[in-house]
Amino acid sequence: MVHDLKRWLGIAGLLIVGIVPAASAAECPALLNHSFPGLVDGKPQSLCQYQGKVILVVNTASYCGFTSQYDGLEKIYARLKDKGLVVLGFPSNDFGDQEPGSDKEIADFCRMTYGVEFPMLGKTVVKGKKANPFYLKLAEITDSRPKWNFHKYLINRDATKVLAFGSFTKPEDEDFLKKIDEFLK
Repeated sequence: MVHDLKRWLGIAGLLIVGIVPAASAAECPALLNHSFPGLVDGKPQSLCQYQGKVILVVNTASYCGFTSQYDGLEKIYARLKDKGLVVLGFPSNDFGDQEPGSDKEIADFCRMTYGVEFPMLGKTVVKGKKANPFYLKLAEITDSRPKWNFHKYLINRDATKVLAFGSFTKPEDEDFLKKIDEFLK
């Protein structure tokens, strides 16, 4: 009996430390199977943690004519996060050198100027052949590449459908909000 209990505890321990996380990772949709450093702490953030959510991906910049969209993005996130929406910010200096700061400077700007609480990842490349692999895949799926800051990709809950919206689509745009609501249902 004691031997069986020890054996069971050993198997349970394996499940807790090894097999369960591996099984969860195996369930992650290929589109989300990427990690990026977090903007604030630089620690790797797996996009798999957002599986099952509707994901709004936005390449951001602090010194752009579209920067005020942070306000609308934060309002959408605050209003819909409990329904399953996550907004992911990807700061990039690819367009007009409008995001020249360090990750810390970007994080401070976003928090102090717009009260951003949605997840922000470390500064990255989102255009051209050197774009990060996640952005390359989003562009391939939608046939829409960011032409400027605040280009948006909307990903459904099972990461099988992705829609693209240009920089001129504001977070409060009615048609844009309808698409988010459709994906949340």
